[in-house]
Amino acid sequence: MTKIKICGLTRPEDIQYVNEARPDYIGFVFAESRRRVTIDQAAGLREMLHASIRPVGVFVNEPAEQIAEICRRGIIDIVQLHGDEDEGYIRRLRTLTGHPVLKAVRVRCREDILKAEQLPCERLLLDTYSKRQYGGCGEVFSWELIPASAKPYFLAGGLTAENIETAVRTLRPYAVDVSSGVETGGYKDPQKIFELIERVRSVE
Repeated sequence: MTKIKICGLTRPEDIQYVNEARPDYIGFVFAESRRRVTIDQAAGLREMLHASIRPVGVFVNEPAEQIAEICRRGIIDIVQLHGDEDEGYIRRLRTLTGHPVLKAVRVRCREDILKAEQLPCERLLLDTYSKRQYGGCGEVFSWELIPASAKPYFLAGGLTAENIETAVRTLRPYAVDVSSGVETGGYKDPQKIFELIERVRSVE
């Protein structure tokens, strides 16, 4: 069954929503973003998080030592890299942390994905390319660009309750990653979270 990640949690009530809805993963954004949290904020939210939900830290071109410190504090279980991190960086980060790495690919063409598959990371996250930002633009990219041979991946980019079932049925991704698609007025909406998760888990 396709797993679910709700990204960009910033408030205690967001944690309450996901504790009830039970996605498989949640994301704390440490990169520049309106959803950015500090290390101490993320630590406090992690303490509230149900043990069955795995927290992911989202970073953009962050010094590896800073990520390692966040891992050492037990704030995140998985590192998500959304910047220009290369093979050498990923290998060093894995040595420093021992944590799984999820590498985001801003998809412009099929070759972007094929090249990223060679990186020493556990999974890819396929997202929409934007000149303005490294991720989180809330727009869908052309799913036809995903090669049939792609290693298990998280699908991101403009996913909502309206298109999530089609995405899961058509692509069978390892996981879906949603942020703005479960928000109203820039904040996480519990009804949207519950509906999206219900729709994903209704697909056999």
